[in-house]
Amino acid sequence: MTYRALDSYSVLDYLRATPALDAVLDLSAPLHAREVGDGNLNLVFIVEAATGQSLVVKQALPYLRVAGESWPLTRERMRFETQALIKHNELAPGLAPQVYHFDDDMSLVVMENLAGLEVMRKPLVARKRFPKFADHISTFLARTLFFTSDFYLTGVEKKELQAKFINPHLCKIQEDFVFTNPFMESPENHWNALLNAEVEAVRQNSALKLALAEMKAYYMTHAEALIHSDLHTGSIMANAESTKVIDPEFAFFGPMGFDVGAVLENLVLNYLSHFAHTPDVATRREYQAYLLDLVREIWTQFAAKFDALWVEHNCGELMPAKYWAYPGGEEAFAEFRRRTLARILQEVAGFGGAKMLRRMMGIVSVWDITSITDLEQRAVAERLAIRIGSRWVTERHAIASVDDLLGIVREETA
Repeated sequence: MTYRALDSYSVLDYLRATPALDAVLDLSAPLHAREVGDGNLNLVFIVEAATGQSLVVKQALPYLRVAGESWPLTRERMRFETQALIKHNELAPGLAPQVYHFDDDMSLVVMENLAGLEVMRKPLVARKRFPKFADHISTFLARTLFFTSDFYLTGVEKKELQAKFINPHLCKIQEDFVFTNPFMESPENHWNALLNAEVEAVRQNSALKLALAEMKAYYMTHAEALIHSDLHTGSIMANAESTKVIDPEFAFFGPMGFDVGAVLENLVLNYLSHFAHTPDVATRREYQAYLLDLVREIWTQFAAKFDALWVEHNCGELMPAKYWAYPGGEEAFAEFRRRTLARILQEVAGFGGAKMLRRMMGIVSVWDITSITDLEQRAVAERLAIRIGSRWVTERHAIASVDDLLGIVREETA
C-alpha cells in the first residue's frame, strides 16, 4: 500500500479495509474518529464504534511535526515503536498498551485505547496523586532494563536484539536536542526572554559543558539495555490503579540511567511548577513533599527490584554465576551489583540534569512550566530548574544516594 497521511475520515476507510481488526472493533458499526495527537512527531486518532469498542491509530508523518515539513524525518520510527511496545508487554505485562496491528507501508500501529487513563503531566499540575505509580514505573524500569541487558542475555542474544533497534535518526534528534543544540546558538532554540542572562551563563560554563559532553558520549556509546529514551510524564498514562508507558518510538540500546533520570527529572520539573501553579503555601508544600517522596520511592524500588532480578536470573554472559563460585564470591558479586547501581544513580543525575536544562532553553519545553502564563512567575521555576539541572550534571560523581539528588532540589528551593 502506498503511504498517505490519514485524517479523521480516511482513517475509518483504512480500518474498514483491515478485516483482521474486526475482532477488536466492529467494523460494520458506525465509527467515529478524532485526531488527538499533541506530541512532536505523529498523528494519533482515537476511533470509537457505536458498540462502545475503541482503539487508537498512530501514524508517523514524514517530518518532525513540532518543526513542520521543512524538517524531514524517517517514518521508520513507527516500526521501532511497535517492536518496543511488543517487547515491553512481554517483559512488563500490563504496563504498556497492547498492539493489535502494524502496517509498515503506512507507518502506523493500531493499539489499545487507554480509556480511563490520563497522560500524567496535566494531572500532576492539578495535584492529583497516583498511589501505585512508584511501584508500577519502578517495575517497568527494572524489568525492561534488566531483561535486555548483558546481565541477563547471552552476548549473541543481546546483539541480535540490539540489531533490531538501530534507530539512528531518532537517536540523532536526542543527541542534538538534549545534549548539544540548547547549549549553543541554534535556530530552533527558544526560551523565556527573562532568562537571557542564565542561558548565556550556561553556554559559557566550561565545567558544565564538559560534563554535558561526557553525558552525550555515554548516551551515544553505552549500549547497556533497550531504553525507551523519551520516558517523561507526557509518555506515561495512569489513574489510581493502572500505569501504561506509551510512545517508545525513540527506543534503542543505550544507558540505563537515561530512562530513570528522565522520569525523576520530570517529577522535579513538576515540583518546581507548583511555585506558580499552587499559590497556597501549605497546599504547595504538601504536594511538593509528595513529589519528592515519589522520586525517592521510584529510585529505591527500582534499585531493589533490579538487584533482586539480577540475583534470581544471573544467567547473562557478562559475569555468569560460575564466575562468582568461590569462597567470598557471593560477597564480591554483591559488591559488583552495588557498584553498578551506584554508577547508574550517578548517570541518572547526569542525564536528568541535562534533560532538565534542555527543557529550559531548547526546542521543546514542558507543559508544566509553559502553562505558567505570568512570565515572571515562570522564570522563577525556570531559574530553579537551571540551577538544579546544572548541579545534577556537574556534581553527579558525588551522588551516593537518592537523598543526595533530593538534597540539591531542597537546597536550591529553600
